[in-house]
Amino acid sequence: MSAIRSEDRMKNTIDGYAMAVIGGLLVIAGPTVLTAMTRHLVADWRLVAGPLVLLLGILVLVGLYMLQPNQSAVLTLFGKYVGTDRSNGLRWSSPFYRKVKVSLRAHNFVSDRIKVNDARGNPIEIAAAIVWRVRDSAQALFDVQDYEAFLRVQAETAIRHLASSYPYDEGIAEIEDGALEPRSPKRTGELTLRSSMAQVTESLMNELADRLDVAGLHIDDAKLTHLAYAPEIAGVMLRRQQAEAIIAARQKIVLGAVTMVEMALNGLSERNIIELDDERKAAMVSNLLVVLCSESDAQPIINAGTLYG
Repeated sequence: MSAIRSEDRMKNTIDGYAMAVIGGLLVIAGPTVLTAMTRHLVADWRLVAGPLVLLLGILVLVGLYMLQPNQSAVLTLFGKYVGTDRSNGLRWSSPFYRKVKVSLRAHNFVSDRIKVNDARGNPIEIAAAIVWRVRDSAQALFDVQDYEAFLRVQAETAIRHLASSYPYDEGIAEIEDGALEPRSPKRTGELTLRSSMAQVTESLMNELADRLDVAGLHIDDAKLTHLAYAPEIAGVMLRRQQAEAIIAARQKIVLGAVTMVEMALNGLSERNIIELDDERKAAMVSNLLVVLCSESDAQPIINAGTLYG
């Protein structure tokens, strides 16, 4: 059977400034009454009026407490929850109430760098910054042992689960057989930690909200502050990324070169500048591809003879 959740109940309290004046007057009046009774040697019940007035004034002053903006006070009486006061300024309630102040302001929590395996099993380092606040003071105090420690543990658990649910980066680009233009890598709707930041952030916030709801905490924002491969594989993954970039660049260069060669052959044929048989076309295509695809400047070679010499 699940435990019953606590919930804030607003408690109306009395303005503390008026009670401070009343308490001060009672504290002053108590010794005065006692002195007057003793001077007249009054021996009946009126002799205890002075101490009672003094004690009452002290109790009134004990019931005073101050609340800053965005601060609440949870009131309990001998272990029983009485209510929550969110009024600002000097307030007064029963001196027998135990008053626990809870900050309702926004707090920052920055997690440590956590090493965890992503969805593909690659070890990565990840950290996040979380902006949170107390939504329900009674829940935060009564439903968990220590809501700040609870937040730290649940935040680390959520970050670990997030990292293991997504791959760090897109996979290696696949090339269709016979296709000159490469397929875009992983264009299948797959989300990654590095390229799908909006979706990853939303997923992290939703999981944190679910985990921290029992503690009466609200998540304002959550962002990844650190994301990298673990040091033991960082060098290998960097070389892989460089290789992918080189392959993608080469594919674009070859595609452009083939297109330019095709345009040159078609232009020569349409304008009847020169008639080329298959062997001459092959030689021209070879020379153009060398010129267009070479990383260094190509050196022209003047052919004084013919292909059939």
